Amino acid sequence: MNKQKDILISSMQRWHFWAILFVDIILLIAAHFLAYVIRFDFNYHIQHHNFITYIPLIIVIKIPIFYLAGLYRGMWRYTSFDDILHICFASILSTTVLVGSVFFYNRFDGLSRSVFLLDLILTFLFISLFRAAIRFLYQKTNFVSFRNRTIKNIDKNKERILLIGAGDEAEKIIRETESNSNLPYKVVGLLGDEPTLVGYKLHGKPIVGLIKDLKEQALLTHAQKILITSVGQDAQRIRTIVRLCQETALPYKILPGFSELVHGKLSVRSIREVDYKDLLGRQEIHMEYAQIGAYLTGKTILITGAGGSIGSELCRQILRFSPGKLVLFDAGEENLYKIQMELRHEHQGVPAAAVLGKVQDRRLLEHVFSTYQPQVVFHAAAYKHVPLVERNPWQAVYNNIFGSQLVMEAAILYGVERFVLVSTDKAVRPTNVMGASKRVTELLMQVYNPQCWQNTCLTAGWRAAAPKQHQTLFMGVRFGNVLGSSGSVIPLFKRQIERGGPVTVTHPEVTRYFMSVDEAAQLILQAGSMGEGGEIFILKMGQPIKIAEMARELILLCGKDPDTEIEIAYVGLRAGEKLYEELITEGEGIVDTEHSKIMVLKSDIQPSCRQLHSQLQTLVHLANQHDSRGIKSALHEIVPEYTADYASC
Repeated sequence: MNKQKDILISSMQRWHFWAILFVDIILLIAAHFLAYVIRFDFNYHIQHHNFITYIPLIIVIKIPIFYLAGLYRGMWRYTSFDDILHICFASILSTTVLVGSVFFYNRFDGLSRSVFLLDLILTFLFISLFRAAIRFLYQKTNFVSFRNRTIKNIDKNKERILLIGAGDEAEKIIRETESNSNLPYKVVGLLGDEPTLVGYKLHGKPIVGLIKDLKEQALLTHAQKILITSVGQDAQRIRTIVRLCQETALPYKILPGFSELVHGKLSVRSIREVDYKDLLGRQEIHMEYAQIGAYLTGKTILITGAGGSIGSELCRQILRFSPGKLVLFDAGEENLYKIQMELRHEHQGVPAAAVLGKVQDRRLLEHVFSTYQPQVVFHAAAYKHVPLVERNPWQAVYNNIFGSQLVMEAAILYGVERFVLVSTDKAVRPTNVMGASKRVTELLMQVYNPQCWQNTCLTAGWRAAAPKQHQTLFMGVRFGNVLGSSGSVIPLFKRQIERGGPVTVTHPEVTRYFMSVDEAAQLILQAGSMGEGGEIFILKMGQPIKIAEMARELILLCGKDPDTEIEIAYVGLRAGEKLYEELITEGEGIVDTEHSKIMVLKSDIQPSCRQLHSQLQTLVHLANQHDSRGIKSALHEIVPEYTADYASC
């Protein structure tokens, strides 16, 4: 069966080639004929038999050149601007060869030279128009499936969509819906910002009005769905558009920004529901691809916490820089399996090894580092749920502090080039164990930097192999809450709204910094390329957001009224929480970098390696005894600005 299918396909390809070739010969003769007519020389040259004489020469010269230029290897149903350029090149080259041949043969005796210029122009036009006509035939009449269904039936089954935005994104959507008959959408109009553009058409689709006229135009065009294609980065404008969409009572979706698309390919298949991160109005990230690629391309990269929200997004973002190998390290079986399967089935081509285990397992770390020899480490593994860690502080010691210490030491012993620690704004003047533990890891990162390195600070298990010097560059990245992560309030609010409320907010005035997970991952990669050792980079988070206002907007986004349908209930601050988050702590100075969204901290405080090592030994001893009060007291000694909450002990 397969052999018969191959024979049929081969036969169709040969038929296609000879059909195109035959039409091209006719078009070449027609172009040459018309060139004579335009010059009013036809009767004269027919008398001298020049027209008939040069036809074989034209075919013998032009057809082989067209063939060598690839004009018979393309699929003309997808004719593009590049194909037109190839036709132009082949036409000029073939005419040049033809003119040279005629000049050598009879030096244009009795022949008008302008005929050849006209012949060139007409050849290009005829050949190009023929290819364009083929594309038009396939796209406008659905030629492939014309025998099975009519145009009327095709359009009848498609969903009528109205596009908000008349820019590049809208142009791509229209082009895709017109060229792919299998897509279930039919664009019926566009809404723009410029009154002068109303009445114009984009790929045959009219710009029917302004965005503020959405409700009226949705009725006039009989739209069944609204697609937001380009809204800029103004958060207030996005909120206004969403409100207008809600007034129509029609379903609406949005095209994601390019920062969300790992490969930067915008398509109809990319459309999704409007999410809260769209209302933030965060700007697209400018990434220095060459600078990032210089330390990632071809390298073996270890990501701890690879199954988490930050770790998994780091995996996706790293793929665009063609790493040599990814090593995925995570303690959660389900999350690790998900990112492993995603990389295997959706992002093929990069080898990925999955390691299930805990970062505090020294022997496992030794095995992983000796087996894979990672050159770059992104350490994102951490416990981050503030109330849970507050009531189980020993886990913060084991995982956040001791585990991080072991990973850093393994990086030193096995010659890792760069180590990027993922930290949090809760490490600034912390009021909870989670924030204090992350501040301790920042101090560890600084004392393990080459300039401050003392090999006596290694934990007991590593000391025999401790080097006197090392070249591993350590750096930290500190940022706020990530929308949609497992510890974010967004998933909780959504579940509460789905159940009919109430939506629980701790305090009317509580504020937090927020950014999207893809933005956080991109800035971590960028900061990793900028470090020279010991820095803590801060990502510019914009303005803090009131959680109560976020709850109201989410309720409205779900089509509910926060005043009558879904209640917002205030339940009080939880253990270890504070009203406001900060980005810098006492003794730190903030300095801009060459990147507009990244700053670096310059600290006058230099921790003592020996003292910190001694304090950590005490901390681990207290954790082994599950002494909550003792752990918090020991953390306060290491991080004096930490305000411990002993009420939860």
